[in-house]
Amino acid sequence: MGKILLEGMEFHAYHGVYPEEAIHGNRFTLDLAMEVDLQEAMKSDRLEATVDYAQLYGVIKSRMEKRVKLLEHLGFILVNDILDAFPQIKAMTLTLKKHQPAVGGVVQFSAVTLSYPEDFIK
Repeated sequence: MGKILLEGMEFHAYHGVYPEEAIHGNRFTLDLAMEVDLQEAMKSDRLEATVDYAQLYGVIKSRMEKRVKLLEHLGFILVNDILDAFPQIKAMTLTLKKHQPAVGGVVQFSAVTLSYPEDFIK
């Protein structure tokens, strides 16, 4: 087993409960750590033997473009989308940050971290 990390993916998206969030949007940062069997990729040097980062980013970007209200829900559907596209992933931890959330005060970001398979059943 090995780990593949994609950290600091940034998106401007329109997730949130409040109407102004649907109008102005916000900055979101996503960090992803995945456990994958890397033996074949290490030996063969073939992209097909591992997780294609560009394809993975495309899956995440596509989901980030579809508005939802809660970070918890967004994290859940992101994990499921990723697993559907890359069934070879054995485990993952996803952290989703919403910068300067609308809480009525100064907050750098709110965040949700989900770990598969520990936190939920698909």
